[in-house]
Amino acid sequence: MKDQRSFTIRSYRSSDREAVRRLCCETGFLGEPIDPVYEDRELFADFLTTYYTDHEPESSFVLDANGEIRGYLLGSRKPLVNQLYAFQQNVILGLRALARYPRYSQRSRRFIRWVLGNGWREVPAAPRRVPHFHINLLPVARKMATTRALMSAYLSYLYRCGEKHVYGQIVTFESRRGERMFERYGFKVLNRAEITKYKAFFPESVYLSTVIKNLETAEPLSVYARSRD
Repeated sequence: MKDQRSFTIRSYRSSDREAVRRLCCETGFLGEPIDPVYEDRELFADFLTTYYTDHEPESSFVLDANGEIRGYLLGSRKPLVNQLYAFQQNVILGLRALARYPRYSQRSRRFIRWVLGNGWREVPAAPRRVPHFHINLLPVARKMATTRALMSAYLSYLYRCGEKHVYGQIVTFESRRGERMFERYGFKVLNRAEITKYKAFFPESVYLSTVIKNLETAEPLSVYARSRD
């Protein structure tokens, strides 16, 4: 799939790992670098990307612009494996974060306290046995065409594998209405919850929304197919 003017959507490769981790950190704070909120890029990227890049790479796609990774969609169609891995990973990364806690800045310590005290309560419920995805793009690549092309690649992959549903969890706030964008792609909002970890850094209320799509209808996929023309 190629837009001759600017970018290519392709399957993730092992050589993309460092670029994906870097992009994760460059977009971790509401689309901007995570550093003002949490200084430990290594642990941040481990938490959000390692399962997908190391254990289910075949379900992920990247946006390649002249050899530079400017966006990615990390997906999983093995929810039970992902959940078992996440449980083990949370324990390991939690212990590593606590060991580094004395060396962290006040802002990073506040972030760790939120993760341990409130994080699990503020994440909205999600289907437990359904494929899911995370999508991130650098500011220069955030366009309707790039988002649509990444989604097209992943949804077509799921459709070929015989999956019937998919969900994602997206960050939304007043000046970035992500829910409406995903509704255009055939997703429905299942639920949402306010996330408080950004209150000290961002003036608007921030929400995490769970959106879900039925893949048994072929019609929405034709919309993505046209994006590849």
